[in-house]
Amino acid sequence: MSQSDLSMNNNMEVRSVLTTEEMAQSRKMQRRRKVIAFAFVTPLLLFVLIAFIAPIGTMLYRSVYHPTVAQLIPDTLDALSGWDETTDTRPDDAVLNRFSVELKQLAMTRKSGKLGEEINRAMPGTSSVIKSTARKFKKLDTELLRNEGASRLLASKPQWKEVEIWRAMKVSGAVFTSSSYLTALDLDRNAAGEIVARDTQVYIQLYLKSLKIALIITFLTAVIGFPLSYYLATASPKTANTLMVFVLLPFWTSLLVRTTSWIALLQTNGVVNTFLKAIHVITDPIEMLYTQSATVIAMTHILLPFMILPLYSVMKGIDPSYLRAAMSLGAKPIPAFIRIYLPMTVPGLSAGALLVFIISIGYYITPALVGGTDGQMISNIIAFHMQSSNNWELAAALGSLLLALILILYWVYDRLVGVSNIKLG
Repeated sequence: MSQSDLSMNNNMEVRSVLTTEEMAQSRKMQRRRKVIAFAFVTPLLLFVLIAFIAPIGTMLYRSVYHPTVAQLIPDTLDALSGWDETTDTRPDDAVLNRFSVELKQLAMTRKSGKLGEEINRAMPGTSSVIKSTARKFKKLDTELLRNEGASRLLASKPQWKEVEIWRAMKVSGAVFTSSSYLTALDLDRNAAGEIVARDTQVYIQLYLKSLKIALIITFLTAVIGFPLSYYLATASPKTANTLMVFVLLPFWTSLLVRTTSWIALLQTNGVVNTFLKAIHVITDPIEMLYTQSATVIAMTHILLPFMILPLYSVMKGIDPSYLRAAMSLGAKPIPAFIRIYLPMTVPGLSAGALLVFIISIGYYITPALVGGTDGQMISNIIAFHMQSSNNWELAAALGSLLLALILILYWVYDRLVGVSNIKLG
């Protein structure tokens, strides 16, 4: 091999070594940049995990996890596991003896009321039976109840002879159950275990009413916000900035203050009724407060900025020469506006409609204050079960179904309109 060939091979080896080193250094720098980028994103990921994913996961888990009864009467439920609840025969005396002993223990620790509350959800009217029996058994000896608990129990209240109360106790004792979802969908299980509709449809009607109210509010904010946004986008900068202050002014005022202001306006002797009577439009006050209409009016006012801001930001970026060019070519103003200008506002209109709808369907404060019984939404019932009835499982099931409803509607919206058309600015 000649000297020139050896020199060429050496140069190629050097370049190969340098290239490998450069590639390794490049990969190292890329990994370093990824680590730095991940470090910057980590606080946001933690915030989303703590404030969004964890609460939703807890809600979904709580909607099917119900260990209260299993913790209160574990021995009774263990004995009931061998009893066929589809029969018309109550459990044997051994089961009743175990329950009598545990009921005395609950009475001593003042937890019999909790058991009565839980069983009462499956079979209304049993809470008083359990509490009164527990008060009687509190004075009895434990050994006596182990041997004669069944006879004492049957003699205390005639309801203990019925199969339904023991069936409700066994059903309520399941740690993981779908009963909360069945209740939230106005369904129930009969004695044979089949899923049947309840006699009274409560929650489905509330979901439908909440959906209707949210759609009405979305429509009204679009009808009111579109012309105002168009005027803001076409007005002079000084006028637009002044009017924008009034649009943003509600964000600087407490939500509670804005809602209570509507109470002062809509009540029987409020501003609206007083004004209408003064100009002789009405003779008797109109009942406007604590109605569904009051909820719609107050929430439309509160959520209107969420429609105006996306619309304004999109309209501001539309070149007005498009509309002038269409009219210069012979198009009339209204057809030109509908065919040229309106389609270009779809991104802002979509964003505003989605914001208003999602916020309104889960609103709580305003319907609670101005809606009364007629203007209540599903969010108010969820809050009731969490704060008053302490039925967190049903509240979690109702919240999970509301989340599922929003996701389904979001999917339908994406298929019909397209999420890619959403534009906030």
